[in-house]
Amino acid sequence: MNIPHRLIAVAAALLSWLPLSAQDTVGVWGMLKDSLVLESATVSAKTKAQRLREGTFAVSAINISQQAATLQSLSRAVDRTSGIRIREEGGVGSDFDLTINGLSGNSIRYFIDGMPLDAKGSGLTLANLPVNLIERVDIYKGVIPASLGSDALGGAINIITKREKNNYLDFSYGLGSFHTHKVDLSASVTGRRSGLIFKPVISVGYAKNDYIMHDVKVRNAEHTAFILTDLPRFHDAYLSHFAQMEIGVADRKWADALFVAASFSKTDKEIQTGATQSHVIGMAERKTNSFSVSARYEKQDLIVEGLRASLSASHTWDHSQTIDTTYRRYYWDGTYIDGSYSEIRRRGKTLRHYYRPMTIVRGNLGYRIASGHELSLNYQLNSIGNRQEDDVDTDFVPGNDRLAKHVLCLSYDQSLLDGRMDNTFFVKDYINHLEVGQSELPGTTGSSKVEPTSTRSYLGGGLGSRYTFSQRISVKGSFEHSVRLPVSREVLGNGATVYPNLALEPEISNNVNLGLFGTFDLGDGHAISYEGGGFIRLVDNYIQATMSETDGMMQYVNVAAVHVMGVEAEVRYDWAGRLHAAVNASYDDSRDRRKYTQSGDISVTYLNRTPNRPWTWCNAEVSYTFNNVIIPGSRLRLMMDHQWVHWFYLTWEAYGYPGSKSRVPTQNITGASLLYSWHGSRYNISLECSNLFDTLAFDNYMLQKPGRAFYLKFRLFL
Repeated sequence: MNIPHRLIAVAAALLSWLPLSAQDTVGVWGMLKDSLVLESATVSAKTKAQRLREGTFAVSAINISQQAATLQSLSRAVDRTSGIRIREEGGVGSDFDLTINGLSGNSIRYFIDGMPLDAKGSGLTLANLPVNLIERVDIYKGVIPASLGSDALGGAINIITKREKNNYLDFSYGLGSFHTHKVDLSASVTGRRSGLIFKPVISVGYAKNDYIMHDVKVRNAEHTAFILTDLPRFHDAYLSHFAQMEIGVADRKWADALFVAASFSKTDKEIQTGATQSHVIGMAERKTNSFSVSARYEKQDLIVEGLRASLSASHTWDHSQTIDTTYRRYYWDGTYIDGSYSEIRRRGKTLRHYYRPMTIVRGNLGYRIASGHELSLNYQLNSIGNRQEDDVDTDFVPGNDRLAKHVLCLSYDQSLLDGRMDNTFFVKDYINHLEVGQSELPGTTGSSKVEPTSTRSYLGGGLGSRYTFSQRISVKGSFEHSVRLPVSREVLGNGATVYPNLALEPEISNNVNLGLFGTFDLGDGHAISYEGGGFIRLVDNYIQATMSETDGMMQYVNVAAVHVMGVEAEVRYDWAGRLHAAVNASYDDSRDRRKYTQSGDISVTYLNRTPNRPWTWCNAEVSYTFNNVIIPGSRLRLMMDHQWVHWFYLTWEAYGYPGSKSRVPTQNITGASLLYSWHGSRYNISLECSNLFDTLAFDNYMLQKPGRAFYLKFRLFL
C-alpha cells in the first residue's frame, strides 16, 4: 500500500523551506520517499481446522466443503486420512471397522457437534450421514479433549455441522453403479419478525449392492460337485431414510444459541453373508427405526464475564428387528437346499425385537481465570436399555438390560509465551452401571457369571503440550491413562451376527503421542506443510472380536494385553489454491503380549501381530483446478487418488502351516473424479470412478469389496 501522493507533496514543500543544498535536498528527499512507501502486505487468518491441527492433541481436521458436491460418503473421506483405516464388510450400508493409530472398532467414539452420534439412532453412521450438513470432521488420535466427555480409548471422531446464519437451500441428487441413489436436502430459514431459525434436513439413500463376486463356490448343473464362478450379489439391498427439524434462536442476550430438534431415521438392510463370505444368506434381514428429540444451549459470559456454558440433552427411541425365519442354506447363485436351522444363528427360527431407548445428557462449564488460563468441568451421562422380545421363538425368555455410563472430567488449559506454548491437564472419573435381564445361552453370553446389577468406578487422566519454534517447526506431545467402558454392541450383542458377552471387562490403556509439524512458504503461491508423529498404546483387557467358523457368529472377548506402537507422516503441497498434492503413510505394530495361557503354557500367539487388521498402508492424491472453463467464473477440479494396503493375516499367524495360512492380499485401489461448478458454486456436477482399474480387493474378514463403479451427482446451493 503506497502513501497518498498528497502527503508526499506536502513533505516536498516542507523540504523546500529548509536551508539545504540541492544535493542534500535530493538525499533527504530520497530517504523520506523510501520511508513513506510501504510494501504490500497480505493479511491471513488460520482456519479452525488448522488451529486444531496445531493444538496440544494429535488431531487431523478434514474440510468437507469440497466433498459435499460429490457422492462419496463421509467414511471414504475419513479413510484417506493419515493414521486412519476403514474396513467395510461390503457395499453401501454395510458394517465397517475403523482404525485410528492401531486401535479400532468400539475403541473409537463418534460424535456430532460434541454429542454421541448414537443419539440420532443406531442406523445412522459415517456411511449414510448427509455430507451436505457437515463443515468439517475432527479426528482425535489417542488422547481426546475433555469437552467431549467420553471414555474413548483409541480416539474419537467429532463431526461438526454447518452453523451458517444466512438463509440457504442445499439440494443434491446422485446415482451410480450397483443401483445406487442418494437424495439430500438441507436448508436454513430465519423468520423476519420472530427471528426463529428453521433448519430442516431430509436424506434418502438406496443401493442394491449387486456387484460381482469373484470365484465363489456353487453347485454344478448336475448338483454332483462344486465349481468356482463369478456371480452378482443377490440379497444385499440397503435403504435408509433420515429427517430432522431443528428450531431455535441465536445471538440473544440470554443465549448465543438455543435450539430444539426432532429427528427420525429408518434403515432396511438385507443380509448377504455372515462374518465370512462362505456363509451365504438369502432371506434374513435387519430393520431399524429411531426417533429422537434433543435440545442444546450455548452462552458466553453467562452470569459473570469469562464463564461459558454448553448444555445438551437428548432422548432416543430405537427399535430394531432381526428377521431370521428361514431354514435354508443358500449358494451364491441364489439356489438353496432346505435345512434344519436358521440362516444367521443356525438354530431355531427367530424374529427378534430389540428396544434400545437412549438418554444422553452433556454439560460443559468453562471459566477464564485470566488471559490464557481456563478451568473446565464436563459431565456426560449415556444410558441405554436393551429390551428383547421374539415373535416366533416361543422358548425365548424376554430380557431387559440397561447399560449406563457417567464420565466426569476436570481440565485446566493454559497458553503461555504469547501463544507459543499451550498446555492441557485433566482428570476423569468413569462410572459404569450394568443391569442384566437376559438369560439366553448362558454358557456363551456369560449371563450366569455376572451379578444382576453392578456399578464400578475407574479413574483416569492425562496432559498435553505444544511448543512452536517457528512457522516451520512445532512439537507437541500428550499422555493419557484411559479407561474404555464396553459399548452396548460388545456387551449386549447386535441382534444379528454378534453374540452378547455380559462378563466383558473394560479396556485400560496408557496412551502416548509425540508429533512434529510445520509449514514452508516457498513464495509465489507455493507452500509445503508436513505432519509426523509416533504413538504407543499399552492396553490391558483389550477387547477383540472373535469369529466362529461353525455358525459365522462374532463375539467380543478380552485379551490380557496388547501393545500397539507405530508412526505416521503426511506431506501436503499447494500452489495458489489450484494444484494440490498429498501423500501419507501409516505403520502400526500391534502384538499379543499374553505370554502364558490359563494352563501355564507359553501361548502360541505370544508376540504375534493382531490378526485381521492391516499394519502398513499409504494414501496419495493430486488435484488441479481450472478457472473460467466454458462459463466465466466457473471452476473445474480434476482429482486422482490411490490407496495401497499391505497384506495381513486373517487369523493369528502362529496358526496353520506356512503355506496354508489365511491372509488378506495386498490392495491397490485407484479412484478418479471431476467436479464442475459455476455461478458462484451454486450449481455443481461431479463424476466419480472408484476402483478405476477394477482391482479384486478384500477387506474385513476377507470379504470382497465392490469392483469398478461410476457415480454422478448434481448439487444446487442457493
